[in-house]
Amino acid sequence: MPVDPPFPSLNELMLRIGEAGRRMAEIGASEGAAGNISVYVGWPLELEPFPLVEEIELPVVAPALSGGTLLVTGSGRRLREVQDHPLDNLGVVQVAPDGKRARLHTAGSRLFMRLTSELNSHLAVHNDQVALSGTNYSALVHAQPLHLTYLSHIARYRDVAELNRRLLRWQPEMIVTFPQGVAVVPFVVPGSADLMAATVAALRSHRLVIWSKHGAMARSDVSVKRAADLIEYLETGAHYEVLNLGAGGPADGLSPDEIRAIAQAFGVAQTVF
Repeated sequence: MPVDPPFPSLNELMLRIGEAGRRMAEIGASEGAAGNISVYVGWPLELEPFPLVEEIELPVVAPALSGGTLLVTGSGRRLREVQDHPLDNLGVVQVAPDGKRARLHTAGSRLFMRLTSELNSHLAVHNDQVALSGTNYSALVHAQPLHLTYLSHIARYRDVAELNRRLLRWQPEMIVTFPQGVAVVPFVVPGSADLMAATVAALRSHRLVIWSKHGAMARSDVSVKRAADLIEYLETGAHYEVLNLGAGGPADGLSPDEIRAIAQAFGVAQTVF
């Protein structure tokens, strides 16, 4: 769904990215330099705060993003510091008409040598979402929430049906937030073409994908904070699940009938239960 005018300014976009990054750190989903964020916008931005410009070749061809702009976190930067120091930690990518190259705008105070090592997945997902929906806004957040990532090290939680059944039972909000559940991909080397392809496919039909033994990536065409919310919701479900495992599994959580009743009451067409 496209964002309508008045369009958020560069400063507003940077503020929201910073708020999302800080929240990921607050919930234990972004230790050290773990995690990355990108936001695509299809409207012009004033880029005076980023006066340094260099030509770069994109790691994947992104024709649907032609002429658009992305704000991307730098490799090795801490998400918790973006809000206070956005110019140090963000780069701005203006995609060329051919979708193959771009102009990278940075500030003199930048603290990174290159953009996130997951840039290929970010670009490919944004390109796919824009091509499919025509949206002029797309946000992606990758983080490594503790309990969710731990569960993905257990084989049965890498089964999509089993994971959704177990995690969506702990709060009424879960089925409303994830009516189609969440996707799971097996462990794939971070930054690889295989991970990129699996992520693009998963996020076509889901709002969040678990990267097994690595973390999760969530998307939103409304706001970057909404994408961060998705990770926080699922991490809460994972926390309940870990608590229940540690207690020997005494709690049942919401039953399938109760979850179906919640979905019906809220007019949610869910496909999990």
